Amino acid sequence: MRVSDKLLLMPIDVELYSLSAGGIPEPRADWTEGALQHMNEAIRARQEQARVAVVSITAEQADEFAELVALQAAVAQSIALHHFGGPMWELPTKAGQLNWSFGNAMQALRDKTGADFALFFWVRDSYASQERVAAIVAVAILSLGHVALGGGVQVGYASLVDLRNGDVVWFNKLQRGFGDLREAGPAKESIEALMSGYPAVK
Repeated sequence: MRVSDKLLLMPIDVELYSLSAGGIPEPRADWTEGALQHMNEAIRARQEQARVAVVSITAEQADEFAELVALQAAVAQSIALHHFGGPMWELPTKAGQLNWSFGNAMQALRDKTGADFALFFWVRDSYASQERVAAIVAVAILSLGHVALGGGVQVGYASLVDLRNGDVVWFNKLQRGFGDLREAGPAKESIEALMSGYPAVK
């Protein structure tokens, strides 16, 4: 990116879940709302240091581009699998390169905002309920530690797309068993982790 470029910051696609005793994810709207606020605050702090003009659209305005947002999320999951999933998932045609493009599908976003690039975030986070924690402890005791139940996991993707040609020019994946988007400090750390390796402005 260059100083003269304009960056479109898309609304964060985030959902938080509570894991039941049986491991079933149950959406928590209150947690999601708090996480969105914390993450937006962390991004605004970074935005103040940006060397490019940054524009944004509201979640309501983004609804106009719901199909594009869904397409981007699907491509992001494919990138995460084929670039971060290990050798067995690598695509020979990509030769290890981040060679993914939306073609002219993203032109509508450029026409709407005048931006040259768009930054997308997709995040899912889950937390073990008290019942789940009890089940994890019980199974560990009964199996003498030979069997383990999983707790929550944090998964996120960040994608930078060139709206002029649809190319994905940068991508990062976050997947780990710790972090808490329900709190401001950890949410800021998650954003910093997702933005690790973000291309410098020239």
